[in-house]
Amino acid sequence: DVQLQASGGGLVQAGGSLRLSCAASGGTFDDFAIGWFRQAPGKEREGLACFSDSDSSTSYADSVKGRFTIPSDGARNTMYLQMNSLKPEDTAVYYCARGSPYSCRGGVMREWGFFYFGQGTLVTVSS
Repeated sequence: DVQLQASGGGLVQAGGSLRLSCAASGGTFDDFAIGWFRQAPGKEREGLACFSDSDSSTSYADSVKGRFTIPSDGARNTMYLQMNSLKPEDTAVYYCARGSPYSCRGGVMREWGFFYFGQGTLVTVSS
């Protein structure tokens, strides 16, 4: 089975940027969807963004739209999340996941379609 590992988190001041990476081993992202999620303490997991390899569509949650992007320079087994204009409320553990091709097709993120969640990376944004 594929294993995913998110990395690149850290401490950043409000207004700063971070670029998270998601590395896959034992598989690739070819023909699948990749999703980024986060979970803050005491809150439910939130789907943030996804990219569909099947039709190259993307989807972003309103909470991150215009600030977060999934760059197009990802590779077969590495994807990224570029986070700009970070806010204290972005503080959370961030996870990447691989989903079925339908999970992000047509620019709609279907969170139920994502599986193979990897180890998360902590992002802390100070005010």
